[in-house]
Amino acid sequence: MTVTWEESGWEQLAPGVGRRRLPGWDCTAGLVLGAEGVLAVDAGSSLAEGARLRTEARELTGRRVTHLALTHPHFDHVLGAPAFADAEVYGAVGLDVALAGRGREELRADAVRWGLDPAAADEAVAALVPPRHAVSGEWTLDLGGGRQALLADVGPGHTAYDLAVLVPGDPGVVFCGDLVEESDEPQAGPDAEPSRWPAALDRLLRLGGEDAVYVPGHGAVVDAAFVRAQRDALAARFGVSG
Repeated sequence: MTVTWEESGWEQLAPGVGRRRLPGWDCTAGLVLGAEGVLAVDAGSSLAEGARLRTEARELTGRRVTHLALTHPHFDHVLGAPAFADAEVYGAVGLDVALAGRGREELRADAVRWGLDPAAADEAVAALVPPRHAVSGEWTLDLGGGRQALLADVGPGHTAYDLAVLVPGDPGVVFCGDLVEESDEPQAGPDAEPSRWPAALDRLLRLGGEDAVYVPGHGAVVDAAFVRAQRDALAARFGVSG
């Protein structure tokens, strides 16, 4: 038996498209429903959180998640991914390398530093499998019934591996990952490429256009004007001209 978006604690953004603000780090997870496939965008910060998202998706759709897009390699977006073991997983080209080897050690350390229980971090990192599909440029997923989702490698910026997801429609919806943040100033950690971040937001705006709904990695949904203002603020903050 399926439930409504609201009954599951999700926010509907357009027909068949919704998102959830997860507790703890206020991270966004997205969901796109097609007649044949279901796409999840990001997976939460732990195996338990990923499992909750998987269960809620099935309650909403009556079907399993078939595709998972990871917007960037930070723990609060990727450590729930092993809960979607039977989904086809996508990330920007190079994300598979970032989630392997020393990258796993850094991911675990970052998660614990931000307050994730060490045992939960160990469990998730041990089960983490790098994305099978590397997106270079753009990749269109056909989810059936006329529903498509465009995966676009729009970075680097917040990280070297920033993937955005455009769901065409009325309105169009763009899942931005942490290229855009609404609830706080965008975070530029040691893996950010600040000098290239404004250009990544220019690409994001070209992807979605003026009328799209933009879904930040953290915080409330925003419009193109907000993204443009954040782009200009980042350019000023990092001394990027143009």
